[in-house]
Amino acid sequence: MLAVTVSALFAGGDAQAAADSPLPSAIFRATHNSYSGGDRGPIAEQLDRGVRFIEFDIHDNDYGTSRDYSVGHDSPGNQVDHAGNPASNRLREWLDVVDTWSEQHPAAAPIVVALDVKDDLTDNPSYAAGNLGALNQELTSVFGARLYQAQDYPASPPSVDALRGRVLPVISGNGTTRTEYKRDVGYNPAIAINGRGQVVEVHDSGGGALWYWSGTYGADGRVTWLRHGKYDTGVTPAVTLNDNGDLVEVHQSQNATTLWYRTGRLDAAGEITWSASRQYDNGVQPTVRFTDPAGTTLREIHRSQSSDQNWHWNGVLNAGAVTWSGNAKTSDARYDKTTSVSGTSRVRVWTGADGPTPAQTLRVDTDRRTGDRIRFPQTAFVEFQSGNSAELQQGALFYAATAGESAFITAARRAGRLVRGWGFNSAGQATDPLANYPATDHPYASWYETLLTRSGAVQ
Repeated sequence: MLAVTVSALFAGGDAQAAADSPLPSAIFRATHNSYSGGDRGPIAEQLDRGVRFIEFDIHDNDYGTSRDYSVGHDSPGNQVDHAGNPASNRLREWLDVVDTWSEQHPAAAPIVVALDVKDDLTDNPSYAAGNLGALNQELTSVFGARLYQAQDYPASPPSVDALRGRVLPVISGNGTTRTEYKRDVGYNPAIAINGRGQVVEVHDSGGGALWYWSGTYGADGRVTWLRHGKYDTGVTPAVTLNDNGDLVEVHQSQNATTLWYRTGRLDAAGEITWSASRQYDNGVQPTVRFTDPAGTTLREIHRSQSSDQNWHWNGVLNAGAVTWSGNAKTSDARYDKTTSVSGTSRVRVWTGADGPTPAQTLRVDTDRRTGDRIRFPQTAFVEFQSGNSAELQQGALFYAATAGESAFITAARRAGRLVRGWGFNSAGQATDPLANYPATDHPYASWYETLLTRSGAVQ
């Protein structure tokens, strides 16, 4: 990202010059806790009057039943003003207001929708329970082609005019949630790819939980990860996958040397329907592969729990269960569970730091790409806030702090970041340069209107 030098910020209030300039040079009207009404008014009115930064605080309390997040400050519905706004607290309905307004005003300056996540979404064990994959899907389904995704942001910042009619999502709030959106960590990863380009990765948490990622291998050699979830307990998992989307996973129990397997069915969306877990032997470090083109016969190789001797099983997959036979010692090595090949496509999973990330960061190589993180598509930008970790700062475009943290705001502005100062409720809090998004509770106060007009705020 290019740094932007800002001095005498748009003296004279030249909003047209701001619109022609790179996005990080521009100033926009912004509200804090936009859903709370009061002096702000309804969301549509805020947009009508030039606000281009909308903040929704969200919770995941009843996602499992409602299939949506809830808007509210300390809890769902808390400090939410429904007058002129959606009657419910469901996030989708509030996002729909922004989307409808944006559709009706295609020449408007880009709207930032900040989602201040009040709960830790990383403990949601699946898409169905409201994890970050579900949040991604909600954003893409609501905004469609108007959504400007973080992964599409270029090295040279686009102009404001180039982004008119677009919506930029930003994840704020819970630090653990923001961090996991940027990377995942795990132990003992294993991976499989099939002839249709479907990919499944499994790993253990280091604390006894087993997790999976599923995705697709694209024409550019990149894996796009679609679903992520917890599926069992145990350690040292391995997985194999056939062209029908049938998979067999094996693992060792967490505190014993029993070996277990699960079968699963992977659908086009990346969802896996798992069978129950069944014990098939005792041992450690299990590995497994389909051995025929049809993907019905298997071979499993593991090590004895009491020596270096390897043992194997033959298996047949039928109707979601494996019939095991032929258990015997073998001199064959265990399969390399970290690498999988289908035709000319190859995937390899490993762990390693990526700059400031932990050593257990999950990474993936393919035959055409090296070192990508295993993580959700970067649909949303991730906000870096004053005092946050180096991980959250790495590559961040959006910065934020309370309006009183003038040193942080001015340093970030001069470094070319898009900066929000929240709780901006006095002209005396203005910095030089001003925050890109001075987020106020009083957007129509004369002091705010005067300041933003003189600063060349773009609409």
